[in-house]
Amino acid sequence: MPTVPATSSAALRARIETALREFLAGQRARLTAIDAQLGDICAAVDAFVLGGGKRLRPTFAYWGYRGAGGADDDAAVTAFASLELLQACALMHDDVMDSSDTRRGEPAVHRRFAALHAERQWSGEPAGFGTAAAILLGDLCLGWSAEMYDGSGVPAPRLEAGRETYHLMRTEVMAGQYLDVLAQADVAHSSRDRAERVARYKSAKYTVERPLLLGGRLAGADADAATLAAYSAYGLPLGEAFQLRDDVLGVFGDPAETGKPAGDDLREGKRTYLVAAAYEATTPAGRAVLDARLGAAGLDADGVAQLRELIVDTGALADTERRIGQLTADCLAALAGAPIAPRPAEVLTALATAATTRTS
Repeated sequence: MPTVPATSSAALRARIETALREFLAGQRARLTAIDAQLGDICAAVDAFVLGGGKRLRPTFAYWGYRGAGGADDDAAVTAFASLELLQACALMHDDVMDSSDTRRGEPAVHRRFAALHAERQWSGEPAGFGTAAAILLGDLCLGWSAEMYDGSGVPAPRLEAGRETYHLMRTEVMAGQYLDVLAQADVAHSSRDRAERVARYKSAKYTVERPLLLGGRLAGADADAATLAAYSAYGLPLGEAFQLRDDVLGVFGDPAETGKPAGDDLREGKRTYLVAAAYEATTPAGRAVLDARLGAAGLDADGVAQLRELIVDTGALADTERRIGQLTADCLAALAGAPIAPRPAEVLTALATAATTRTS
């Protein structure tokens, strides 16, 4: 199995971390000058942004940039690192919407602030305070993502070339988040097609395709339609395969690796491709089980096990794995004919395998 070369991946990750750390240090100075209590916000953002994450979005953007002829420089890395702040916004808000307790094995941001409220014995209700704080922190990270991009040091004409892609990416992920919420409410129209649309806009485009296009445009690839078309042909199926793998891990993943409780997506009632496939293939009795247990707040380990068994027995898990395999093959076929340099092509091939075979 190909892997991303350790030296290049570790070095790039270190540069992304440095850019984020320096930017957040500047924001800490700005906020604590307003009020010392805003240090709690800074600590939470530092822990969330610097405490983990795969850094996939800036990594894809960087290699899209290099593949389109961009010269390596720290300003470009800083511009791409800003995508981690967009990701932080999406995850903080996602955890509120899903009432998730944990993220990467640590308390979700809204739980962190609810605990802070209780610990300091403030007035009012801790959960409401935690929710408000997480929404505001997510909004702050969204604003900071644009600020970090604009202040990266990349020449203004190149930043402008990527700005439309950046704006579209933010719009698409918010649209996808709403479609995800809608799918859990409008269950009568649940289907694999609808689940794929949610995955495409909630995750796929902004995980792989848009970062690649952003990198290409910052490198000056606007005139090179063939490169940008190849990035889309590679990035969209890979992003969808990445999300389908995430859906499988949300039901069958090891909590020690995923950082989330076992079967968390089942408790949250996620209408993923995996679940939609089970609905389409099951019997009326199986549908009744899904209707009764999917999204049940008190779903226990036995209930999770029953739903997992049903998903396997209907062939939904096998169907999802086949879909992941087909999407991965499609993305690699697109990459094979892409007009990009050998080294970026090699790394993007390895990233495709890593993204679709991961266990966390």
